[in-house]
This record gives sequence, structure tokens and C-alpha cells, in this order.
Amino acid sequence: MPEFEARISDQEAEVPIFTFDRVALERYRALFVARYPDFRSFQQRDGGYFAEERQYKEELLALAQKASSDDQERGARLLDVLTGKAGVSSNLLGWRTNGRVIEIRKTHAGILEAAAGRLARATDVGGAIAEFVEQSWPLFAEGQTSKPYSESRNIPSMLAALVHPDKAYGINTQPVQQAAQALIGRRPFGSNPMTVQEYADVLSMMRSLKDVMADEWGWAPRDLWDIQGFIWATDHADQPNLAVEQSQSPKTDRHRPMSINQIFYGPPGTGKTYQTAIEAVRLCGEMVPAGRDELMKIYRRLVDEGRIEFVTFHQSMSYEDFVECLRPSQASDDGAAGFELKPEQGVFRRIARRAETSTGPGTVKFSIDKRRVFKMSIGEAANPEDDHFFEEAIAGGYTLLGYDDIDWSDPRFADRAAILEAVNAHGPNEGEALNALNGEVQMPFIFRNLVQPADILVVSKGNGYFRAIGEVTGEYQFVPREEGGYAHRRAVRWLWTDRASVPVREIYARNFTQKTIYRLAQADLDVPALERYIASQQNPSSGAPEAFVLIIDEINRANISKVFGELITLLEPDKRIGQLNELTVRLPYSGDRFGVPPNLHIIGTMNTADRSIALLDTALRRRFAFRELMPNASVLRAVDGIDLAKLLTTINERVEYLFDREHQIGHAYFTGCRSQADIDQVMRHKVIPLLAEYFYEDWGKVAAVLGDGDHGGDESEGRFIDRRRLNALNGMGDEGSAERYRWSVRDHFSYDEFATE
Repeated sequence: MPEFEARISDQEAEVPIFTFDRVALERYRALFVARYPDFRSFQQRDGGYFAEERQYKEELLALAQKASSDDQERGARLLDVLTGKAGVSSNLLGWRTNGRVIEIRKTHAGILEAAAGRLARATDVGGAIAEFVEQSWPLFAEGQTSKPYSESRNIPSMLAALVHPDKAYGINTQPVQQAAQALIGRRPFGSNPMTVQEYADVLSMMRSLKDVMADEWGWAPRDLWDIQGFIWATDHADQPNLAVEQSQSPKTDRHRPMSINQIFYGPPGTGKTYQTAIEAVRLCGEMVPAGRDELMKIYRRLVDEGRIEFVTFHQSMSYEDFVECLRPSQASDDGAAGFELKPEQGVFRRIARRAETSTGPGTVKFSIDKRRVFKMSIGEAANPEDDHFFEEAIAGGYTLLGYDDIDWSDPRFADRAAILEAVNAHGPNEGEALNALNGEVQMPFIFRNLVQPADILVVSKGNGYFRAIGEVTGEYQFVPREEGGYAHRRAVRWLWTDRASVPVREIYARNFTQKTIYRLAQADLDVPALERYIASQQNPSSGAPEAFVLIIDEINRANISKVFGELITLLEPDKRIGQLNELTVRLPYSGDRFGVPPNLHIIGTMNTADRSIALLDTALRRRFAFRELMPNASVLRAVDGIDLAKLLTTINERVEYLFDREHQIGHAYFTGCRSQADIDQVMRHKVIPLLAEYFYEDWGKVAAVLGDGDHGGDESEGRFIDRRRLNALNGMGDEGSAERYRWSVRDHFSYDEFATE
């Protein structure tokens, strides 16, 4: 172990005194309060912080404090508590590290147990942690292609903190690195197993932070676990990149938030998808209500506004679906025959563009209300020579219409017939008189008479995109040009512009038509999305840009490399647009430069019981934080005398014994049960089929999970499943052959084992 021995030769660590960056510290405080608005102090036993961070830790601490004089026995208990195998679900380690601990305990029995036991009784916590690292590092590094340095930090420090909550700090590497960089200007850990000095640095910083909370903020932290909860919560909040803001880089932008990439993982039915809705609403800056109905109401509003997108990955998902592709489109906007391949944006690029063009939420929301909305073309989008008309209109605060250079100012042109007469009198139209339905008549009539001040204009760029939105503020004007053409004007207050343009489907259910100007159908118009686009560029100095959230359900079911392609690197917070290490790439189909904005958050869900979990790309693992959601039987109540919490807990204990913890049954299966009939339906149509899938139709194991495994005789009745022995086939005999059974799900279930007392 020369690599590690050289690093712990000095057992005496120098304890530094830290001076915090007070601006960064106050912003961390603000982030914590924003995440838990009902927080008053760490002493309270209600509210969001207690429910999310403290309650389960107190249960773990109670289990860990049960002393034993034997190192091996106490070490085993501590490791069970740490990995969630002691009866209380633990979120202290990530699922991969949990798996490594369990695996090593099987392959190298007794070594981790003994080391954990010695750590528990040590008085010199720092030295005991160093000793644990020295003994365990070869085991964790064994067979690993990349060095598991984080495991040398979080496993021993979490064990020590469970035994000594006032003296030890449980380390999660990334949140601690981020907080240290922001608060003291440097990161404590290098690319090495944790040293005595590194742990001393972290412990000193956290004790200093505890003092600030107690003496200055009046928060009364109970122990260092409250500090650990504070660091974890702020790291998972919608926070600015504090470390970048302290630099003098020209890329620094105080209003750019730090992006969140996280994945909720766990067995089926643990509420992962619902949790994404809660997290998305929170990230969008909305208060998260207690009731589900109110939450979903806010969630649906944000979806309608385009600030939340939901997509489900599947095995056939591709880069073309997610980012962009080429699709056949009409060759030109003038109705000519033929088609050509044009780039079309996928869901990821669309929401990224929305996030990038948002300059802030504004102080007043824009309302369409009873305004009419018109589509309008300014020049030919496909003709570069007409580009100057659009630029002139935006700069001048008006819109332009072509067609004949006839002054329509006279009041008589309020009548369509007068316009028709004037157009026919103006000059020959290929030898035929026009009628009232021709564009030369219709477009001037709509522009002059139908469009009214306060109406909204959406300026098109071809039939599939729009590039500006404005509010009409003036009456018709005739302003002829020396070269002729585009002499008709209406004053406009431009509310939103994007010269790169945005797909029309963002605000309208259909593509635009060739007409220069016409009213958009109210039924096809996405009013909330249109209002959000308008509001996104009002009051640009009002603060941080709006947050946007992309939810990817079943993220592990797709080929990540195939779906994200070269964009996987751009997801990293420090490589987002405007950040210190900003990166952009040139997209293959459109040729556009593309970067991921920092106000776009990505939330995924991952079912640990899905057999495709092993295919999860390691590049994705490195760029996402993983948050485990396990079954929570405590949310279930008794129904018709049936203790649902006991039923679920019993089933899951048996599943974990026969299979593993990742294939448990989630509590969400039973949360909607209001009667025994409802429970019967869940057991018959969801739980039992799921168990049969888990155990590959091995009904003996299914019966064992349901408590029907101890049968005797040829026929037997169970609570949920009956069994009947099958007779051997003629001529085959039964000597030495295995017994075969027919299993059948009962018509009526018995819940005697789970009756309430």
C-alpha cells in the first residue's frame, strides 16, 4: 500500500482557522431558507427540513448508538445501519457505494466489520478514520479501473459521524468540494485517498460553520449532522455558481444559476415520477404546496408555459428524436412542388432555446386576455435580400407590409369593396380583374382594418418558425419608399425577438400558411406559452433568468451515447453557457452552434428493478447526482382492518432475502387503496404479476414471499396462492423425478397475518 502509507505517515493534522467569504455564506443561507421556507431553527421537529433531512438520520443514530463490547459485532451493526440493512432506509451513501460495501463484506468477510468496530470505540476520531482508510483502501481499489477516492472519504466519515455526531462530519465529496470552494476559496480533496489533514480541514470548516449558525443566525444546530444536512440541501438547490462568481472571469454572470442534474432511482412504485413533479415545481421557483392536487395544478401550468418538458426514454430513442434531425419539408414557401430536408429541433434543443432566450421573469406578467393574435410575414424569409426589412422593422418599432404602393389612409378604404376597386384600377393583373378573395385585396384589408391597437403580431420565418412577437400600438400609415414596395406600416412595440427563430409548434398547434397576415385560430394557440415568451424578455435587469426543467422518465432504458451524442459533456454545470469553462458544439444537421444554458435543469428517473440498469452509461453517472427513493411503508394506513404498512414491509423483507433490495415493492401501489377490494385488485393485478416477473415465474419463491411457501401434502391452500401436485406422466415413472405443481391465484385472499391489533 505504498500510495496510501506515504500519505498518512504524519498522524498529527494541523487544524486551520478559516475565514468565510461572507457574501457566499449569506447566499448559501438564502438558498437553504428558499428550499425550506418553513424553517425556523434546527430544534424544530416539523417542516420540510426535519422531514427530508433530519428525521431518518435520527432513526439511524438511534440504531448506531446501541453499543456492543465486541468490535466485530458493533462494526457489523454500523455497516448495516450505513447501508440501510438495519431496518431504516439510509440515504447516506449512493447506491453504487452501498453495493460496493455489501460486495466487499461478502468477498472479504470480517475486515470492514473489524475496522468499523475499532473506529466506533476510538477516542482519536481523525486517527481512527485514517486507520480505517489504510485497512480498507486496498479492498475498495481492488479490480477498479478508476480509483474510488470518494469511498475513502464518505464510508469512514459517515461511520464515525453515526457514533460521534458531535465530533465527526459525514462527508459527501461533491457537496463538500463545492461548499469549500465557495466559502473558503479552495477544495479540500485531491485525487487521492483521504488524508488526516484533508479530514481535519473539513472538520474545522464545518465546526466553524456550526458556530456561525449558532452564534449569528440563532439556528441552534444539534450536532454536525445538521451542518451536513445544510450542505447537502444547498448543493441540491437551484443555486448560483458561487465559486465562479468570485473570480474575475469575463464569463461571470451573477444572474446565471447553477444547473441541477439529478436522477431519482429506486424500485418501482416508490413515487419517483411524482417526486420529479415536486422537484420541477421547486426548481421553477414556485412554492411547493402540501396537497397533491394543488401541486399538479402548478405543475400543469408550468408545462403549459413551456418551462417544464416531460419525455420518456425507450430503447428506440435516438439523437434525432432528442436533439435534432432532418425531415422532409415543402421546398419553398411559395407553394412550388417538391420537398427538401430541413432541420427539425427535438425536445432537448427546444427547451434549451427557451431557457437561453429568457432574460428574467419580469415584475409583471404579460396577459393576452382578449387580444387577437395575427401571424405576419415581413419580407420573404428564404430571400436574404429581404432580411433588411425585418431588421428595419425591429429597429424602427413598426411592422411592414408589401403589395401595391397605394395609400389606404382614406376612410373609404374601411370597405373591402373600395380596396378591390382601387387594386383593379391601379394596374393590369395579367388581363383579369381580381376578386375580394385575392391576396392583393385581403392582405391590405386585414392589415388596415382588422388589426387593431393592442393586438399581437407573431412574425414568421418561413412556415415552421417565428422570430418576433409585438404589440400593435398605432393606426395604419402609408410611408412610400424611393425604390417602391413595403410602404404600409403599423407602429409596434416589440416584446420578444429571436433572430435564430423558434419552432411555431412552441405556441401554435399547426404550421403557418403562406398568407402574409391572418388571424391565428384561438383553439390552436397555446396562450400560456405565448405569454411566457413575451414575459421572458421584459424587465431584463430584474434578476436571474427563469428556470426550466427537462424531466426524463426511465432515463436508463435508452442508449445514452446514442441519444445525447456529443452533448453529454455540455451538461456539466461549469461547461454551460456563460460559465467559466463554457463549451459549445456545432450540430451536425443544422450546422448551428449549440450550448446548454445554466438555467436548464435535468431530472431523470431510474427503476432499479429494470434489467437495463446495467446499461447506464458511466458518462451519465459522472454528470448526475443520484437520489435514492425506497419504499416507505410509514405513509400507509390501515384499511378495513388490514395493516398495509406491515403487509408491505413483510413482502419487501422477503423479497430482499430471496433477491435483493432493488426489487422491492413500492408504497405507491397501495396509497390509493380505500377498501379490501382495492387491496385485492392491487395484489392480484400488480403485486403478484410483478413478483412472478422478478422470480422468472418461479412460483415457489412467489409463494414464499406471500407467506404461502410452507405447504404440505399434494394439495394445499394458501392466503394468496393455492398449490396442487401434478401427477407424473404414464411411462415416465416418478422415481427420482422432481415433484411438479400447479400454482393458481386464489379467488379470495386472506390477510389474517396482517390484521390490525
